[in-house]
Amino acid sequence: MTLPLQLRGLRGATTSSDNTAASISDAVAELVDALMEQNQLQPDQLVSVTFSVTTDLDACFPAATARHRAGWDTVALLDVQQMAVHGDLARCIRLLAHAWLPGDQPLHHPYLRGAARLRPDRSGHS
Repeated sequence: MTLPLQLRGLRGATTSSDNTAASISDAVAELVDALMEQNQLQPDQLVSVTFSVTTDLDACFPAATARHRAGWDTVALLDVQQMAVHGDLARCIRLLAHAWLPGDQPLHHPYLRGAARLRPDRSGHS
């Protein structure tokens, strides 16, 4: 039995190979694709997505990449700078998404590329 839809939070992260608009956009697209596919999401289920980037990424806004996706015109998007902590993972892009999902659906939080070390328990498809 499927439970009614609940507003649920999804997390994920990746790294960009370089501080260029193309590298950041590629990393964001890969992360968002993984989030959508692994959680069987449609754009109309998304309420909001907040992207945070480490201070060494300033070539473009991750939300600008997401904003161009089909069906994302009603998703609230926000970019913020990640808190600078000594020893943090370089060129890291994190996201927090809020989506309407069945309450019994398992959540998948993609941690890709170098960000897999942040959450080895959730890297790949878990």
